Amino acid sequence: MGFVCQSSRVGINSVSLERSASIKEKKGQQVITRPSSDPIRLIDDEGGQLGIMDVAAALELATDRDLDLVELDPNSEPPTCKIMNFGKYKYNASKRQKGSKKNVNRRKEVKLRPKTEDHDFQVKLRRAKKFLEEGHKVLVTLIFRGREQKHPQIGFDLLNRFAQALDDIAKLEKPPSREGGNRIGMILTKR
Repeated sequence: MGFVCQSSRVGINSVSLERSASIKEKKGQQVITRPSSDPIRLIDDEGGQLGIMDVAAALELATDRDLDLVELDPNSEPPTCKIMNFGKYKYNASKRQKGSKKNVNRRKEVKLRPKTEDHDFQVKLRRAKKFLEEGHKVLVTLIFRGREQKHPQIGFDLLNRFAQALDDIAKLEKPPSREGGNRIGMILTKR
């Protein structure tokens, strides 16, 4: 009896899948390989309009030029197709997409502690200065541990000293502020 329920569920799901597939519009581009008598609007490889013709004639033109027949807009009436080298088109499209991506994270971080000694402080300053000169924003974070959390003023003083040391090339985008219980942060940008 349980077996019958499972088969009826499969039947219902397959019917609903067929219905949703027939309703859904075609999206994207596809290469046409089978000739038919359906009419299409054809664009040649230089971008000129060749008019409305059947798929078989368009496919013959494409094979004569050693190119592909690609359906650009399947939802128009008649569907719009173009003669092109589809592999080269996809390659160039992926190159354009990769080229348009920007470097998202342009912020570098420098971490300090309340007990950071003078030499380490100077090393962190040089590193932050280098980041600023490269065009990055610098997030300066001061992390407290244990009993250090009871004295946040020491952290604020250290961060203000850090900002004043870089005052000639940097400006404060975000002044020192508490970020949770155990850290204080500020953001510096190039002037």
